[in-house]
Amino acid sequence: MENNKNKVVVVMPAYNAAQTLKQTLKAIPEGSYDEILLVDDNSSDNTVEVAKQLGLKVIKHDKNMGYGANQKTCYKTALEMGADIVVMVHPDYQYDPRLVPFLTGLIKADICDVMFANRIRTRKEALKGGMPFYKYFFNRCLTILENIVLGLNLGEYHTGYRAYSRKVLETINFEANSDDFVFDQHIVVQMAIAGFRIGDIPVPTKYFEEASSINFKRSVQYGLGILWILVKYILHKWNIVKFKQFEIKQVIR
Repeated sequence: MENNKNKVVVVMPAYNAAQTLKQTLKAIPEGSYDEILLVDDNSSDNTVEVAKQLGLKVIKHDKNMGYGANQKTCYKTALEMGADIVVMVHPDYQYDPRLVPFLTGLIKADICDVMFANRIRTRKEALKGGMPFYKYFFNRCLTILENIVLGLNLGEYHTGYRAYSRKVLETINFEANSDDFVFDQHIVVQMAIAGFRIGDIPVPTKYFEEASSINFKRSVQYGLGILWILVKYILHKWNIVKFKQFEIKQVIR
């Protein structure tokens, strides 16, 4: 446990991660977190049993609710656990867990409120790491569009490796977001509206059989969902239509 006032809770949204969970957990640097929470989205394998054997705090959904819904449970529970910083680490070992202290470090230093791990350092590295070309192409196009619309300068919007300060999760209405994969983009738009400081650092790309990924059809649906949330953002920002999803909560301390 780190000797400072910031309690770091690592959350793992899990689905059929039994084969990679131990490897992921082992790679997280000792002393970089205080507690780990795994939320299982009704896996068909023995993810829950493996997680309990490894001594993790486990919550299991009674039915498959979706990636976004899994994150909602992760964040709500982490806040109830007293987290000052919440780090989402996928238990499929696609993202390098050794970055946890680097992601949290910039939040602790009050340089950023949110940190992303960017998989697109170079095109060559991303493709060599196994990222399908169509995913790389759409990732680049959507990231450029989102930077222009939201006025940010992020290297990648579509990473699932992120760290949030408590203030961020208490301020934005993340529970109003999609239960599907586009949740990740909904929360970015909410943070942009609230004016939070978002930064990113590079992380190697790793694609392999056990790593979770969505197919081409789901990728298209995801892309259309991003375009729609950007349209809603523009309508909200220009005061044409106001959406409750973008309202900022009153933070009571």
